[in-house]
Amino acid sequence: MLVIVGFIVVFVSVFGGFALEGGHLEVLFQPIELLIIGGAAAGSLLIGSSPQLIKTMITMIIGTLKPAGPDKAGWIDWMKLLFELLKAAKANPLSLEPHVNEPEKSDIFKKYPTALHNHHAIHFLCDTMKVQISSAMNPYDLEDLMDQDIAAAHEEELRVPAVVTRTGDAMPGLGIVAAVLGVVITMGKLSQGKEVIGHSVAAALVGTFLGILISYGFMQPLSAKIETNINDEGKVMNVIKSALIAFAKDLSPKVCVEFGRRTIPPSARPTFDEVDKATSSVGSKAA
Repeated sequence: MLVIVGFIVVFVSVFGGFALEGGHLEVLFQPIELLIIGGAAAGSLLIGSSPQLIKTMITMIIGTLKPAGPDKAGWIDWMKLLFELLKAAKANPLSLEPHVNEPEKSDIFKKYPTALHNHHAIHFLCDTMKVQISSAMNPYDLEDLMDQDIAAAHEEELRVPAVVTRTGDAMPGLGIVAAVLGVVITMGKLSQGKEVIGHSVAAALVGTFLGILISYGFMQPLSAKIETNINDEGKVMNVIKSALIAFAKDLSPKVCVEFGRRTIPPSARPTFDEVDKATSSVGSKAA
């Protein structure tokens, strides 16, 4: 929601300021300049991107409209999910196989839709638990395995803000292209009088203005927001990693969950008592 509010503030500040200075807003309405800049940007994006990357980019741009990362209630759900899984694994590791093989159909995972919605984190959790169920691993080897998984996922996701940033960086140059084309057209109007020439030059300069505005007012902040969301979502994997490494060291589910809780960012971290109360209720229901 803040993304939309920010875009509105940028739009109103720039165009409102122009109007307050005595400018005529209709002069800035140059659809052909927008067609040149937007079309060239879209074409360059298609040239340098794969269909999967474009699909992911659209998903992440839509995702900027939603809160990034779990809130405190969401983190408590993650703690309850981890506790329930680890408690079941402690009692009988083989009983977890149907749950981690098909988490969407699992009675345990269905209790926590907030967590289940994070597909990357769920696959990361399930794949790691499959390894722990199938064969015991040294905690240090398990940590290396999870670090590689996190790094690979992070590297792939960061391609999206990188592409958005590159496209934003190209916008001022594409604005200059539109302006140069406008000047070329103006050269053919030199015999039509000062008023026509002035209007044509103004239209050409709007191309440069729009390229710079779109780049620094919209695309660069959007890229930063996407990257922030990626980093916030990645914190879930670090929490899972901490809990599973503790479990590999044969610690109790309560202690494993506490390792995970300590990894949560302090701004959204539930207290020890909140997690203890939540996981105790899970334990009583299971009993």
